[in-house]
Amino acid sequence: MIYKYFDELEIGDKTVSERGRTITETDVVFFCYLTGNWLELHSNAEYAKETPFGERLVQGSLTFSIAAGLQMVRPGLVIAFYGLDKMRFTAPVKIGDTLRTEAEVVDKEVKGDDRGVVTIKQVIKNQRDETTAMMLWKLLIKRSA
Repeated sequence: MIYKYFDELEIGDKTVSERGRTITETDVVFFCYLTGNWLELHSNAEYAKETPFGERLVQGSLTFSIAAGLQMVRPGLVIAFYGLDKMRFTAPVKIGDTLRTEAEVVDKEVKGDDRGVVTIKQVIKNQRDETTAMMLWKLLIKRSA
């Protein structure tokens, strides 16, 4: 999404990720190791069978992390991740789902002569075009020279 300097981005600019990302069993297990998030809904197939979902789910934090990797960012433009607002998980993500993102610039705020904060509404969708999550990203972006 961030392919232009702050001053060049317009409210209403939209993009869709150029690629998708299929979540694998390995992703979920490695994420359990990395984070220590061994909740049985993610790590215990027998337990998960008895839940309303009927199977293990992908961690929300993993879903968010993969969506961050799907963001289109031109190197050198983003100064920092500024924050996240209104994150909601609206449908479960399951092992084998393929995610993609849609993004729209919804707000801009100048933060000095050389930077500004861009707010991006991001929607994460699966291979069935179901919205699985949505959030407002805030990124500190360089202004044009």
